Amino acid sequence: MTAMQNLPPAVELAAKSDTCFPNESEEYRKARTALLAEEIELRRHIQRVAEQRRALPPGPEAKDYRFLDKDGNERGLADLFGQHDTLFTYFWMYGPERERACPMCTSFVGSLDIPAPDIEQRVALGIVGRSPVERQLAFARERGWTHLKFYQTVGDDFAREYRAMVDGEEGAAVLVWKRDGGKVRLFWAAEGGFETADPGFDPHLAPDPTPLWNILDMTPGGRGTDWYPKLEYSDKETKDA
Repeated sequence: MTAMQNLPPAVELAAKSDTCFPNESEEYRKARTALLAEEIELRRHIQRVAEQRRALPPGPEAKDYRFLDKDGNERGLADLFGQHDTLFTYFWMYGPERERACPMCTSFVGSLDIPAPDIEQRVALGIVGRSPVERQLAFARERGWTHLKFYQTVGDDFAREYRAMVDGEEGAAVLVWKRDGGKVRLFWAAEGGFETADPGFDPHLAPDPTPLWNILDMTPGGRGTDWYPKLEYSDKETKDA
């Protein structure tokens, strides 16, 4: 991890900033500069974690899990890579027993739709669910999504073995795969549930890939303690927003 060595202290970089805003107090500027130093440290920590992630040894070899694509064709996990050697999959909570998709999953999947063409310049991207592909696509059209590729798992082995279904309860799973010659290996997967959560917070990734939560983290009210996204909002909720 040599790229992060010999960097000047974050407080020194923060002190070099000459930003100021109309009518700000000395107290505000002092606190904002101290916060900037912490933001620089956070940026560096994110970069260190990314380097550590990239340095993982080869992960476990995956079975030839089967999926159905939008045309009903059966495809193996290796087929989802397309021209790439890396595949990012998100297993979302939209099983056939669900009347509607999970709102939290919907928020995240929706945030991937617009940048999907950019993401797919570097890696393959697939949204995986237990519902029939046509049902997933119908929901996608309802939400206005146009860029994502959806796949249906054939059976529940994939969901169970990668902890997206535990004791019959469906969850979400972020899984990154790497093609290694003729093999497919798990490169990285999100780990940790409520047993790893800090007090007052739901368990979430660091960095959190969902724009919703990152935007709220920049606001005075933060994420709140009991607010979660919905699939639809009432007229009153929209007016009060």
